[in-house]
Amino acid sequence: MEQVMRNFFLHMGKNKVATKVAKKYGMRFGAGKFVAGASLDSSVNAIKQLNSKGLSVTIDHLGEFVDNEAEATRMTKHCIEAIERIAAEGLDSQLSLKLTSMGLDIDYHMTLRNMREILKAADKYDVFVTIDMEDYERCERTLNIFTELKKEFENIGTVLQAYLYRVSEDIEKLNELSPNLRLVKGAYKEAPTVAFPAKRDVDINFKKIIKMHLLNGNYTAIATHDDQIIDYTKKLAEEHNISRDQFEFQMLFGICVDRQEQLLKEGYKMRVYVPYGQDWYGYFMRRLAERPANVAFVLKGMMK
Repeated sequence: MEQVMRNFFLHMGKNKVATKVAKKYGMRFGAGKFVAGASLDSSVNAIKQLNSKGLSVTIDHLGEFVDNEAEATRMTKHCIEAIERIAAEGLDSQLSLKLTSMGLDIDYHMTLRNMREILKAADKYDVFVTIDMEDYERCERTLNIFTELKKEFENIGTVLQAYLYRVSEDIEKLNELSPNLRLVKGAYKEAPTVAFPAKRDVDINFKKIIKMHLLNGNYTAIATHDDQIIDYTKKLAEEHNISRDQFEFQMLFGICVDRQEQLLKEGYKMRVYVPYGQDWYGYFMRRLAERPANVAFVLKGMMK
């Protein structure tokens, strides 16, 4: 049943009609637990609250199905505005973005132009930018753009997904760039020809790539709510004398809040991924697909 529910929510997350309806009628039925409102102002308020507790942040202006140049340009300008706001407010925050929001599905070179504009602003204000990874179809293009931009800009990182067979090879290829990587399990529905179907195999591969990247001496963000993975990372760092300055844990806004604060108390760097914006629907569906507990929370909210 759990797999059926996961497939259902992943399918709904890609439904363009449902996305438009959700955007029109706003964040209801529990989405507000995982999304910090629709505006940049709302995300700034969330950042300030998290920073006051000692938590670092990365914000993401959500966008799905950008299919025209004007919309990609608008998203680019908004990212620059967010960078400027982070600097003006003195916030402990980075910026995360998706290349499809910058025009990846429209034109490769236009995407590069938009990213260069964003990264010039990021360099000016010393704000780090992470390129989020999307589904397998866009993986190669995403890494190609990251590789090209990393040769020009320092304040840039990207994401690799443990459920993909190719991920170990990607880490080896990227190592010459000394990249700052966020490592995740992966949240998209992929074919068994490209991704591990079983959670156990994903977990094994996740541990493998965490060890690879840390022992390569590169900065590593371990993005997970899985206590087993967190404990593995702690022990690995102790066994190999890896400084806590070389890695951080990342978790999603509104999920495992107590665990976030506990890791902070233990002296680990803890960053919260804070999404915001009107195009929240696809992100919300993926969060429901990931954990049955999320579905229970939403149903409880609807009953109230």
